[in-house]
Amino acid sequence: MTTKHVRQSADFGNKSIGKDGFDFSCHPGVSCFKDCCRKLDLYLYPYDIVRLKNGLSLSSSDFLYKYTRVSEGSHPYFPSLMLLMNDDSEHLCPFLGEEGCLVYKDRPSSCRTYPVERAVERVPGSRSLTTHYFITNHAYCKGHAEDKHYTIRKWESEQQLFDFNLMNDLWAQVDAFFATNPWQGEGTAGPLQQLAFMVCYNIDEFRGYYNDHKLWKHSGLDKSSRRLIERYDAELLKYGFQWLLTMLGGQDSNRLV
Repeated sequence: MTTKHVRQSADFGNKSIGKDGFDFSCHPGVSCFKDCCRKLDLYLYPYDIVRLKNGLSLSSSDFLYKYTRVSEGSHPYFPSLMLLMNDDSEHLCPFLGEEGCLVYKDRPSSCRTYPVERAVERVPGSRSLTTHYFITNHAYCKGHAEDKHYTIRKWESEQQLFDFNLMNDLWAQVDAFFATNPWQGEGTAGPLQQLAFMVCYNIDEFRGYYNDHKLWKHSGLDKSSRRLIERYDAELLKYGFQWLLTMLGGQDSNRLV
């Protein structure tokens, strides 16, 4: 899985980030400040939506309706969601204000990670994940000329990426399972695919489903796990990923690392 933050009509190149790290800084004093917040193809991952809708005090249904559009996914068997840009000549990000990002604390993975791209792959024959890092250098971005040096560890710490990376790694494994077409014969947007869409993207609706169907009774959850799920959307999302693997394909729910 690679976090995606693509600005249309811009030349860019990616190169691997070594141990020496990279130079970069984005702040209001950079001449291109806010230029990257327009005309974006910006993918939203399940945890992005949880953070954004909670930060905006919206239900996930309202957030999806107001701020997202459905797009092709990384494979034909499950869609992606993208941030819906403003319908104006600049196609600005809906969360862009005069002083910058209005949702900075809960900004999506791609914005939070930029200009770093992070790709993960499973080591064949094991449960280990290998992580690769690349630097994206768009021609319009002047932040690369700033004299501020980062290692990957320092960048991830400063951008508070730990929770995002963890949740996105779990999502990458679930999406890889979806790529096997576990709803064969049901067609596009069949009942099982709609159920999976709800679990992954509409956490509030899934919470209602979880309670109405008393899923905890069939999952062997201990009281501590149930309390966490009842209190935190992120924990419910983790549970939902595991539940989908088991329900759709008899997969070991402990396969998520």
